[in-house]
Amino acid sequence: MGEMITLTAADGHEFAAYRAAPNDEPKGSVVIVQEIFGVNSHIKDVCDGYAKAGYIAIAPALFDRISPDIELDYTPSDVEQGLQYKNQIADEAALKDIDAAAKEADASGNVAVIGYCWGGSLAYLSACRLSSIEKAVGYYGGQVAQNIAETPKAPVMLHFGDKDASIPMSAVEEVKAARSDIPVFVYAAGHGFNCDQRGSYDAEAAKLARERTLEFIS
Repeated sequence: MGEMITLTAADGHEFAAYRAAPNDEPKGSVVIVQEIFGVNSHIKDVCDGYAKAGYIAIAPALFDRISPDIELDYTPSDVEQGLQYKNQIADEAALKDIDAAAKEADASGNVAVIGYCWGGSLAYLSACRLSSIEKAVGYYGGQVAQNIAETPKAPVMLHFGDKDASIPMSAVEEVKAARSDIPVFVYAAGHGFNCDQRGSYDAEAAKLARERTLEFIS
């Protein structure tokens, strides 16, 4: 249901983004922030799902700062490659692209950032550093705890899995202790539980997290 568009960040960087829109008047807008696998078929599916729920959804291709058209799978080699790409992009550069996507979506109503994995961390930073968004939702963001001293300027919701090998529960407890104002939900699931293309997919956790997210951004 979506299409690729071209956006320009504040520093002049041009990049691709996937945009999906509802058939009827939109309720608002969401910026969907990718994992370390690019704007691949899963992220496009997520956008399509939010469009069906009534939102304009835009997913900026953050890896375009390295090379266009990077779409990875979930194999071990792709995980390694995705981490290498992610480590080449500074948070501030990624936030410029998220900001451009949010401003593109702004005419469509309230803008929420929803991010997964790397994008979950960037969603938290978006709430702290960007004035273009009104809410943020982070799924299993591995760097949230290390950035928890930054104060969000917009309401935030966070989702984690208690079987996540890359995010220890001690980090989740640190987030809870530091930010009692942020709803933090923990599911009996692992990292990437929202992605139905991964072995760690958990349909029950994904459904409940999405319901909570939709209620939060409405």
